[in-house]
Amino acid sequence: MKKIMFNDRYGLTQAVLEGRKTMTRRMMTMTLHKKNGDEMTPVVPDDMFIKDGVVCFCLGNLVHKVPKENQPAYNVGDELAVAQSYEAIGLTFISPPDTQWGCTYEMPGYSNKMFVRADLMSNRIRITGIKVDRLQDISDEDCIKEGLLVGEQEPRMYGFRLPKGTVLSFLTPREAFAALIDRISGRGTWQRNPWVYVYTFELIK
Repeated sequence: MKKIMFNDRYGLTQAVLEGRKTMTRRMMTMTLHKKNGDEMTPVVPDDMFIKDGVVCFCLGNLVHKVPKENQPAYNVGDELAVAQSYEAIGLTFISPPDTQWGCTYEMPGYSNKMFVRADLMSNRIRITGIKVDRLQDISDEDCIKEGLLVGEQEPRMYGFRLPKGTVLSFLTPREAFAALIDRISGRGTWQRNPWVYVYTFELIK
């Protein structure tokens, strides 16, 4: 089983566990270049789409398949473990493959979820849909599905929790999501408007 990680600093793992976050956008790692004289300059695909389960892109009048290593990391129907540190899920002892027993506080995964075993995680999600899109094409509805906090009073405010616990709020879901993605993926990400894989998922109870 694979695991999937959500950002803890801005409360996104908790949003998944609470059922508020049912969608995630992951940046494509593919970089394309076009020969311009003696130099190769970066280019952005004119269009991207999924055909017969394979992601393709257009440059000019030509259609190309995205290389296998840059295809979506997950497929519809995949069940993924939500990565959390052993400390976060209260796991004290485990039986690793190479030893009979182990104390989790002596392992990297005790405080760093990057090193945890997927089969030991308490929570899972199931991928229900995949599409490819430009980051700024997100709708207000989908911004909220990305785990934003929504105010209860009018005018409604939309935001996310900062590492120190306060909430950064905005007047529209789009403004809130743009600020969130820049904090998670680096300043300028929203303005750059990259192609992203959009995964929808459900929490498995």
